[in-house]
Amino acid sequence: MSMLENRTYDELNVGDSASLSHLVTERDLILFATVSGDVNPVHLDEEFAAATPFKGRIAHGMLSGALISAAIACEMPGPGTIYIGQEMSFLRPVRLGDEIRIELEILEKLPKNRLKIATRVVNQEGKKVVDGAATVMAPTEKVALPRPQLPPVSY
Repeated sequence: MSMLENRTYDELNVGDSASLSHLVTERDLILFATVSGDVNPVHLDEEFAAATPFKGRIAHGMLSGALISAAIACEMPGPGTIYIGQEMSFLRPVRLGDEIRIELEILEKLPKNRLKIATRVVNQEGKKVVDGAATVMAPTEKVALPRPQLPPVSY
């Protein structure tokens, strides 16, 4: 069983980095639309999306945001981290079949156990699709626990 282990505020340094990769699938778009209520046809209807400037379906921008959140919560700093804020710029569309990589880098250590973290998302061609920065409250206590197993979800 895989584990989730955090890095505390005291363990982290400016320049530390972590990443998480994700293949964007049809299932992702359906489940994200279900949870968020965002049923914009540019995400779900190929015929509609073909007539847009994107020339095809694209992933919800906030799916990238959710994956940034997952990287912060599960990779760095990890369990116990509290999100304070997030700035994001969407630079390119994310498409079905894209293998995206969420890249985190500690930019600044702030008072009260807070960190400023660069949050970048790049596609399989190495092109930046999202650029931003998060402010989080890092954990102060070390935690290591089994990664929860999610039940299968059908749609």
